[in-house]
Amino acid sequence: MSAFWHWFVIIGTLGFTAWVIWLLVSTQLARVPSMKNEEGEETTGHVWDEDITELNKPLPRWWLWLFYGTIIWTLLYLVLYPGLGNFQGVLGWSSEGQYQEERAQAAADFEERFGELLDRPIEELVEHPDALRMGSNIYAHNCSTCHGSDARGAPGYPNLTDGHWIWGGEPDQVFTSIYEGRHAVMPPLGDVLGEQGVTRTAVYVQQLAGQSVDSSMAAAGRRHYEQQCAACHGVDGTGNVHLGAPDLTAGRYIYGSSLEALRQTIRDGREGIMPAQDRLLGEGRSKLVTAYVLSLNRDDDD
Repeated sequence: MSAFWHWFVIIGTLGFTAWVIWLLVSTQLARVPSMKNEEGEETTGHVWDEDITELNKPLPRWWLWLFYGTIIWTLLYLVLYPGLGNFQGVLGWSSEGQYQEERAQAAADFEERFGELLDRPIEELVEHPDALRMGSNIYAHNCSTCHGSDARGAPGYPNLTDGHWIWGGEPDQVFTSIYEGRHAVMPPLGDVLGEQGVTRTAVYVQQLAGQSVDSSMAAAGRRHYEQQCAACHGVDGTGNVHLGAPDLTAGRYIYGSSLEALRQTIRDGREGIMPAQDRLLGEGRSKLVTAYVLSLNRDDDD
């Protein structure tokens, strides 16, 4: 926090507290003009609807002392805990410090319970029920929002159960995708190919996936493909895991398989980001969720 905001918070907080104290004291000491009604009760002299009078009654003492108590608690809190700009309070407590302390304790508990598993290679964890159970929990809390509770993905988010891996399906490759994250970029080719070229290329991509298409359109699209796409996806369209270029012969698409979806991908490009989980999950949890994701494909294969 800058010096300006530091003093802004201090002056604002203490100034408002002082104003509340002044308000309580001044209203307590103020003398309101009063008069007696027929019953001898003290009133302010205000009358509504001819016979409704406003009694002149001070705040109950217990209520007044409750106000003073909250002020004392406020000042005590500001001395003990952060609340005045950069002043951390005499106890030295902070929400960040407490979070880090709890995080360290959780990591120690996790290490104590699952440390033996974490020393094993991922290939063994895929067969270990305790590792898969924990990996499933980690997946549900951290991955299902994008990839779905059943890991079958959604438009823009890969299906993790179909054995089709853009960045490679070996255990170390999947672990790297989770732990370090990935950033895939499909550049827009609309300006280069034009609308007709985009359509022809999309038709050829469909043909690569084994779909029945117009052969003349596909032949024209192949020339565009070889000039603009083969460098990343390969001449045969089988992709390149080192570049995150999908295998176009598999017929599995993240952004949709329709001709229009393919045209949009080619014309406008795509950008996909898998955020790194190293700071959130750490190495151990990343290994367990890697094993769980791989086990989903093992089950499908079975």
